Amino acid sequence: MPLDKIVKPPAPPTAADGAGASDTGLLAEIAAGLSTDGDMGALLQRFLEPIVRLAGANAGAVRVLSESGDRLVMVSSLGLPGAASGAEHAVDRHCGYCGAATDGRTLVWADDIEDCDRRIGAGFFGAECRRMLAVPLQHRGRVLGVYNLFYAAGVEPTPEIRGVLKTIGELIGLAMNNAALEAETLRARLMHERQAMAAEVHDSIAQTLTFVKMRLPLLQDALHAHDDARSLRYLGDVREAVAEAHLKLREIIAQLRTRIDPRGLDSALQGLAARFRQRSGIELIYRNAAAGLKLPAEVETDIFHIAQEALANIEKHSAARRSWFTFDTAPGGFEIRIEDDGVGPATNDEQTDDGSHFGLGIMSERAQRLGGELTVGARPTGGTRVRLAFPAAGAR
Repeated sequence: MPLDKIVKPPAPPTAADGAGASDTGLLAEIAAGLSTDGDMGALLQRFLEPIVRLAGANAGAVRVLSESGDRLVMVSSLGLPGAASGAEHAVDRHCGYCGAATDGRTLVWADDIEDCDRRIGAGFFGAECRRMLAVPLQHRGRVLGVYNLFYAAGVEPTPEIRGVLKTIGELIGLAMNNAALEAETLRARLMHERQAMAAEVHDSIAQTLTFVKMRLPLLQDALHAHDDARSLRYLGDVREAVAEAHLKLREIIAQLRTRIDPRGLDSALQGLAARFRQRSGIELIYRNAAAGLKLPAEVETDIFHIAQEALANIEKHSAARRSWFTFDTAPGGFEIRIEDDGVGPATNDEQTDDGSHFGLGIMSERAQRLGGELTVGARPTGGTRVRLAFPAAGAR
């Protein structure tokens, strides 16, 4: 079967030919091209033609290992008929000469590729391509694929050309490795952003809606009892909470994080304490021994939300009458303690389905970002103690 497109190099190299200045220029061009952002498949296709021309070959193909690592998948080809490319789209990674190059991490030369032709059984290679060089695409001993160069009978690349082709394989392997790392970094970044967004929604909206959920039964009871005063009070609480949730949702959409009071962290925490007293009816003693502390904005945000979640858990689960919120200095940093005199911390079996377990997980993640440690345990005289210790990095 004749080839659809035969690449005719101006002067095919012979056994006496070697690598020259043009080869060095091609290496530089490939290195520059593969280091730029772009679709790896398109870049491999773009450079396949000059590689085939440099090698004095009649056709070429590039194959990469599948994610499972058990198949070699053809991602670009030049000079091969469509039927041939389709038949060889994916082969076993140990298949024939390609498998030998992949497993051995070395160049493999085949004087006669009749076995490949016979295995496909479709007149895979025409008379113009009877020999093949398989070059592994590798980086630091890790093979990521292989590229093939097909030759007519009597044509063979010189040792110098093979050395250049090996270097090209290593350049492409480096680029493929970097592309894989960038893809993994992107996936990690997207996952982090999704978790951060989930935390913002939980901290800024879910808690407010939980308050609404707690107020609705009280409103219903007041309505049934025809207690207009209580009904109006609870209705006002629900209306205020819904307005607050709407405002916070708009802030998340605009900034992807809840704003901290522009007057500073202490002002934001005082406001948080005041809202807690008003909503819960639980006495709260707030003391900040580092009221003038200035921290990076992202650190203040994490501290604020940890405190917010701890107070919300007291309101929802503690059945407490009194609570304490202390912000103090500690060796090497600072310490926050939020305590209550309620029923004590819940066990794992007692975790409810209202998001408290998820909230504790977010608190721990925020503490880790601070480089600190979060502990939740029993208060010595009864109730629960949440303690956050974090270093003083970035504090002023």
